[in-house]
Amino acid sequence: MGVKDFYRNNHSKLMWIPLIIILISIGILGFKYFTTGEFIQKDVSLKGGISTTISTTQEVDAEDLAKFLTSKLNEEVSVRTLRDFTSGDQVGVIIETSNVKSSDLKAALKEKITFTDEDFSVEEVSASLGESFFRQMIIAVIVAFVLISLTVLVMFRTLIPSLGVVSAALFDMLFSLSILSLFEVKLTSAGVAAFLLVMGYSIDTDILLTTRVLKRSDKELFERIFDSMKTGSTMSITAIVSLTIGYFFATSLVLKQIFLIIILALIFDLFTTWLLNTEILIRYCKKKNIT
Repeated sequence: MGVKDFYRNNHSKLMWIPLIIILISIGILGFKYFTTGEFIQKDVSLKGGISTTISTTQEVDAEDLAKFLTSKLNEEVSVRTLRDFTSGDQVGVIIETSNVKSSDLKAALKEKITFTDEDFSVEEVSASLGESFFRQMIIAVIVAFVLISLTVLVMFRTLIPSLGVVSAALFDMLFSLSILSLFEVKLTSAGVAAFLLVMGYSIDTDILLTTRVLKRSDKELFERIFDSMKTGSTMSITAIVSLTIGYFFATSLVLKQIFLIIILALIFDLFTTWLLNTEILIRYCKKKNIT
């Protein structure tokens, strides 16, 4: 039995794979919310606090420094190193924390790192400003999602296929968010923007599938699906490979988070598009006698 025959005979069962993953993702986010009060940890730019940058070529172990500062200041501290894009050499350190005075943080850092006042810079974000910024970005994501949904509905003029397209994008974002939450990755403002990119990446394959299934009649239903699957999967896998290479070669943690969010969404999109959305379209076509 070939892959096509297996899919024809088991497409209704395969639909449960993405559905189960979606339920697990919702469970992870729900557990995080009830235990911590938020779905995902946020960095200083989104929740407020101190972000300190030290220009230094002194090699610093980020994990050891974070443990030392957390113990010294009795507050959670995150540390990451800055490296030159071309050489990979360390050029600085970024320290982020909340509820700590910059003077106390500076004094603690001097015990581990040698630097001058010129090498030391501090950026403070109030909790209210960080929360306001986060709320505005979430509103932007919601507005973008609503506009995309309306565009898809106008394009296909049918409710069920349109819901299949936009729900796939929503599920892809939920999956990425749950993985970040599970591994306690702090969401940055760039990470929120990455979810906007996820919508575009997710919806294009679903639009390709829906267009070929509903608006073409030159081939039998499953053949149209397989043609879409070949083209769409090639697009997604190419993007995943490219972004994965970018993730491992990028020295900027901002870029790494953007790449990671999109990679996770694209991987799960292979399931939501070709196992879940396809099943929605198959059932819709059978109901409407589209062959």
